[in-house]
Amino acid sequence: MRYCFASLLLFSILVASCQNTPDPSPATPEIPFRVDGSLDFVRMDEPVLSLNIEIADTDSLRERGMMQRTSFPPESGMLFLFDHQEFRQFWMSNTPLSLDLFFISNDSTIVDISKYAKPYSDEAIVSNAPAKFVLEVPGGFADTKGIVVGDQVRWVRH
Repeated sequence: MRYCFASLLLFSILVASCQNTPDPSPATPEIPFRVDGSLDFVRMDEPVLSLNIEIADTDSLRERGMMQRTSFPPESGMLFLFDHQEFRQFWMSNTPLSLDLFFISNDSTIVDISKYAKPYSDEAIVSNAPAKFVLEVPGGFADTKGIVVGDQVRWVRH
């Protein structure tokens, strides 16, 4: 009888403790994509492709970028705006997606493309030319859509 009571007590304690134990790794909620504007890729003064863009124009938004996001809506990207043109450095820390990064000069010309950036990498992605804007899109976008260095972009904020 004593063993039965002790077993029942131990079982009750275990069940109660399991019910009150918080999840040790709560999921971080995904950050929804905002449509702040649109961007056209332009070749020989003709638009070749349009995207919806989320604009990262503050230190906080630029720092967060695509971190903790697991997808892009179709035909969309994130445009980073900076005050002046210089060599740019990005990294993929806490970014679960492979990305293509387009480095864009003052005159809206794509001056460098970094393709298939590795998810979660702390390795620096440094532009080969000064850029004032950087556009992030899903990895493989440049190859799939045929966007190359020398193409231009036009964008508007909505």
